[in-house]
Amino acid sequence: MPSTAEQLVQWAHEYVPTEQDLALSRRALQDTVAVTLAARRDPIRGAVGELTDAGRWATLAHVLSFDDLHMPSTTHIGAICVPTVLAVGGGAREYLGAAGVMARLGTVLGWSHYASGWHVTCTAGAPAAAVGAALSLGLDPRQTAAAVALALPAAGGVQRAFGTAGKSLQVGFAAEAGVRAARLVASGAEADPRALDQWLGLVGGDPARLELSGPAVPGGLATKVFPCCYSMQRLISAARRLPAEIPVGVAIESIQVTTPEATVRPLIYDRPQTGMQGQLSLKYAIATAMLDRNPDFDSFTTAAVNRPAAQELMSRTTVELTAGGAGLLDGDVHISVRLSDGTSRSTRLDQPPGSPARPLTENDLHGKFLSCGPDVPGLLADLDWATAASILKSELPAG
Repeated sequence: MPSTAEQLVQWAHEYVPTEQDLALSRRALQDTVAVTLAARRDPIRGAVGELTDAGRWATLAHVLSFDDLHMPSTTHIGAICVPTVLAVGGGAREYLGAAGVMARLGTVLGWSHYASGWHVTCTAGAPAAAVGAALSLGLDPRQTAAAVALALPAAGGVQRAFGTAGKSLQVGFAAEAGVRAARLVASGAEADPRALDQWLGLVGGDPARLELSGPAVPGGLATKVFPCCYSMQRLISAARRLPAEIPVGVAIESIQVTTPEATVRPLIYDRPQTGMQGQLSLKYAIATAMLDRNPDFDSFTTAAVNRPAAQELMSRTTVELTAGGAGLLDGDVHISVRLSDGTSRSTRLDQPPGSPARPLTENDLHGKFLSCGPDVPGLLADLDWATAASILKSELPAG
């Protein structure tokens, strides 16, 4: 029986992309390059000069929390696989091979792995990055499986890093480790692919969940509308409907949020004090939606989080988490606002814009890309993989 690594690698080498897969790769390339360019002015840029292209670009792709998400595996595939493949000279085929492995490996790890505190974008991402780099370097299946094994020591990352620079740096380390592993194998290093199965047992994965059929990325990718954790997208989309229904001069007395417990697992900050913490806060999701209506990068600064109006709304918000769930979009969210005139307003939402069930329109995407920088839509026009690598090298030089 082939090992899990060998099965994944064989799939990645033999898979023939469909037009649907290629369309997904084009959108993933555009979206990831856009959010990476948006981080040109982020403070983290000054700290990543010692990283390789793959590590630096992956860190920047993730730092603003504006990157795509694969719902079944709870992984940010774009932030790992696009920078890795671009750094090694690959293209759509290599990206899809890496993305497919990351989606499947993350699903093998399962919700319990995520819920126990692992940062799955890193744990599934390092082996997937090894596949993307190995395919880009022209390694054969045996070599690619060895690269997966050599990437495992870097397949870490925990959720306690969320709300700090450590979150995005972990993603950079994972991408960098995958490239390093592939290059070591290309230089003659060897490793036992069965190491992946042993590792899966240690971190709670279940190889029986491996499914190799279907499209390259089963379930597709979710695209974010707001620059914050995906767990906040539905909360914001629902809450931003309410201000238009509140009469002028009527104050908010209390806000009640009801949602399944699983859907807010990453939102670890009850009363955030920094912009990064605000990207991971249920109560701030409600506050920024009510105050800003269309939260953007300025909504997730430390100054914005500490606005008296935002802090006041957070203090008036209570949360009821219903038991169970196994995903960020399980069930729905219900928000009820009680007003000073004795009336109330409420709203409910299951699928937010940008989810696979509600994909963004081209106009929506253009608006997102424009928010990443006035020059970004022009840079993304007719973007191919070689051009994307050149743009990142030019706009985000090392040092």
